[in-house]
Parts: sequence; C-alpha cells; structure tokens
Amino acid sequence: MAVETHPRGRGERPGRRAATGEDGRRLLPAGHALVIALAALLLGALLNASGIHKSAYNQPDGWKRDVALAVTGGLADVSHALLLDRPRLLLKHALGRGDDDEIDTEIALPPATPVAGESTTQLPQAAPRSVKPAFTPTRKLRLWIAGDSLVITPGESIVRAAGASPVIETVGGVDGRVATGLERPDVFNWFKHIAEQVRKLKPKAVVVGFGANDDHAYMTGLPKGVQMSSFGGAAWMREYRRRVAGVMDTVGRGGGFLVWIGLPLTRDVEQTRRFDTINAVVQSEARKREGTVAFVDTYTMFADDGGGFAEYLPDDSGRLVRMRRDDGVHFERAGGDLIAREVLRRLNEVYDLTSWRQKQAP
Repeated sequence: MAVETHPRGRGERPGRRAATGEDGRRLLPAGHALVIALAALLLGALLNASGIHKSAYNQPDGWKRDVALAVTGGLADVSHALLLDRPRLLLKHALGRGDDDEIDTEIALPPATPVAGESTTQLPQAAPRSVKPAFTPTRKLRLWIAGDSLVITPGESIVRAAGASPVIETVGGVDGRVATGLERPDVFNWFKHIAEQVRKLKPKAVVVGFGANDDHAYMTGLPKGVQMSSFGGAAWMREYRRRVAGVMDTVGRGGGFLVWIGLPLTRDVEQTRRFDTINAVVQSEARKREGTVAFVDTYTMFADDGGGFAEYLPDDSGRLVRMRRDDGVHFERAGGDLIAREVLRRLNEVYDLTSWRQKQAP
C-alpha cells in the first residue's frame, strides 16, 4: 500500500504547518502582529512626544491633565535623550513653525504707567495731531494683521482692499492663529510674538482681533500668587485687562497705531454675554489710549434692527447678503468686507492716505 508523505521544511516541527494566505505568503501569528503594532505606536509616540506633551499641557486643569502630563513628560524626556524628537523639530522649522511645541507661559509686557486716582493703569493719551502723517506710493503705510480665527476673514478682506491702494503695504500676511488668544500663552504666546513682529516688521498700523477663545476662567502665565475662580470675576478682570493693555502698549511703543476688532454678537446668547464682558475690557482700555488705539464695534455692526443676531444683512442696494457662517460666530466674505471698510475708515482718520494724488495732478 502506498503511503502519502508530505515534505517538511527544514526546522519545522512535526505536525505543525505555517499559516499562509491565499497568495501563498506566510502569515504572522496574531501575537507577533500585535507586538509589531504596539512597537509602531510607541515609535510614533516617541517621534511626536513633544507635541503630545504640549497637548497634555493645554488640557483644562484637573486630575486628567496631571496624569497626562506625568505620562507624556517622561515620554518627551526619552524622545529627547534618544534624539527621536529631531525629525519633528526639523520639519516644524522648515514650515516656519519651529516654536509650535514650546510651552511658553511667560507674559512679557511693557511696564505700565500709573495714573493717580485710578485702580488701573494707562499710558498718557497721545497729543492731538495738527497734521496727519502722510503716506505716498514711495513711502507706504506698513500694515500688519494678527489675531485668532475671527480675524482671518476680515484680514483677508483688508489685504484685498489695501491692495487697491498704492500707499498701503500689508506685511506678514494675515497672521491668524486658530484656537488662540490672550488667556493661554502656553497654546500660543501672542505677547512674545507681537513684540517680535513689531520689531521685525516695523508696522505703522496694526489690526488685531482677540477674545473669541478667551471666555473661560482658566488662564496660564498668571503672576505669582494670582488665582482664578470664575470668568468675569474680579481677579479675571484685573488680569485680562492687564494683558489687553499690554498688547496695546506694545504696539503703541513700537510706533504703531492699533485697530482692535471687537467681538460680534453670536447665535449663542450665553456666548454673546461672555463676549460682552471681553468687549467691555478692550473698549475701556482703548478709550484710555485715544489717538493710538481705535476699537471697531462689530457687535452693533452685525445686529438686526431689533439688536439681535443677524445671519443676513442688506447691502448698499438693499439686497440681503449672508454675513455669518453656519457656526453663528465666524464671518463670511461679505462680513469681512464690511469690517475692512470700517478699519480703513479708521486708518484714514489717523493718516493722510490721499493728498499725494493732488500733488501728482498736472
């Protein structure tokens, strides 16, 4: 009787066959595949450890944040020791965002000037200008635009409008950073960035918009001994006022005129109330700096006839145009164009941007 035999590979145990797929390739055991997957996850975590650690730092205060910081902190230390954080760092630098993973909570503000009889501080008001500083096609007004996500669409409209003027030069593009503000320098340190850009770009006009992400009680970079209990409370108001004033003074002492775009009313009534609180701080600080700071009130600009939220508003011809996006907060292009016109009007009040035409006329 013929006996069927099966050839056995070298080193293969009797009675055990390697698993193969339909194409004949050998399949790894489930345990091996799991180990490889875990190793890949660990390597990915080590390569991105600095970013993961910053994300943990940016979480709201509490036990979850404490645990995340402990775990990711050790991971970041190992990554740095093994030089595994270098590829990410080099890529960030190549993209011009080399400081993305830095946790920087230092708030460097210019020293405030005390004013007798006031609990807050302010700079002396600028002396009235008898003659506006004039700009020409050969001596252009340098304009820089920066802020959170709410400034992006209006900023793009301002750039387009400025492009039609031969005497305005926008510098630095629209420096809009999503999910940033003045409460959380650990997410992005605007105080440091504004000071650097004012020195680097030397703008004579600066347009900013902050506050859409600042309606919380939690702040980082607090002075020693300062604690927050609630949004809009006494401690919050003092600290946020200090930060707003610092931004204004940084631009002013750098020789620039600042236009601050206020927060609009939104579809969410509670959010609008919080925005009211922020606008009140900004507006009051702007009044103290008349001649160097202007506040653009977008709250009333985008309200309907009854003072409520309006998604659509009539244009100059009376046709209804959509001004706000679906989230009830951000602007459509038409809304940005409306803000841009108001910003340019404010700049024309401070600077002479038109008399050069008369001098060139035959």
